[in-house]
Amino acid sequence: MSRTVVIVGTGLAGYAVARELRKLDAEVSIIMLTNDHGGFYSKPMLSNALSTGKTPQSILNSDASHMSSQLKIAIRPHCPVATIDVQRSRLMLQSGEEITFDQLVLALGADQVRLPLAGNGVTEIVTVNDLDDYAKFRESITEKKRIAIIGAGLIGCEFANDLVAADYQVDVIDIGTQPLGRLLPPDAGAFLRRKLETAGVNFHLGTSVETVENRDARFYLKLTNGQSIESDLVLSSVGLRSRTGLASAAGIAVNRGIVVNRFLQTDFENIFALGDCAEVEGKVLPFVMPITHAARALAATLAGHATPVHYPAMPVLVKTPACPTVVSPPDFNVIGEWHTDSDGEGVKALYRDGSGNLLGFALLGTATKEKIALTSQLPPILS
Repeated sequence: MSRTVVIVGTGLAGYAVARELRKLDAEVSIIMLTNDHGGFYSKPMLSNALSTGKTPQSILNSDASHMSSQLKIAIRPHCPVATIDVQRSRLMLQSGEEITFDQLVLALGADQVRLPLAGNGVTEIVTVNDLDDYAKFRESITEKKRIAIIGAGLIGCEFANDLVAADYQVDVIDIGTQPLGRLLPPDAGAFLRRKLETAGVNFHLGTSVETVENRDARFYLKLTNGQSIESDLVLSSVGLRSRTGLASAAGIAVNRGIVVNRFLQTDFENIFALGDCAEVEGKVLPFVMPITHAARALAATLAGHATPVHYPAMPVLVKTPACPTVVSPPDFNVIGEWHTDSDGEGVKALYRDGSGNLLGFALLGTATKEKIALTSQLPPILS
């Protein structure tokens, strides 16, 4: 009998597992459901599209119709799922339709975190979490001059670099004392800050936004340190929160993400999760390479060959051309120390345990040339 695999989500994770599964099984019925248009594109491209000359239209690689034909799968755009009946292996759509599955893959992604701010301009704060968001963002910055970014993490810094390269005035506000505070030791963070400031970014660190007021189409941000910033647009980029609501409502275990084992399997044997919505053995890794490894392993499992996911060391390239940066964050549950060298043109920060074993690194500027050699010395994230 023909079996049906339903994938909820058409982001990188959803399409990756669909593509890998189709390679292994030409006959299995694959249905993809999505809230949006269902087109295929690379979400990481959104944060540096201005400087690379890409428009929202050129970022889209293929629409849902083309992907459906190419992969021989059924794609249902604008088809949100209301509930999951885990006992009957059935999805209830918001339209009232029901779809039965043999295996279900949740590739739901994550949402941008929104801070609880005050002021009449809060509802107009922009977030960019998908291609539709980015298209609206690009339209909204036309003929604007000054952009305020809340958050100096990876995406906030990438957008800041991209915007100043396109001649926008950019203010970045973060409660931390340095950019990329969760990824870089202090010396490396200070180096990145100097390079981005030289490029034109204005940092407001060690403070946070208290209120956002909109007066006559201008935004006025009051900071907790007493400073005020005037801006044409406010972009929030303070982090991601895994989409767990659908799973939680169905009785599927969730924590920081949908809880899955090494086989990407939830506590229900025929329901799986991967990508930004999944917590694999306690790890939530919202990056491209973990998705690639997870998709290959899960596709093999869905095809009948149970395969645990293996995560090698996977350095992350931060798209800040003003300061080339590569980071392989260590597992801070393992006790170690940063050892940092800087020559003015680059920073090499190595995180080692008490025995001298390399557990992670941060390479900036000219030091990025050591990425391959150092990666080979790192332990796997999940062996």
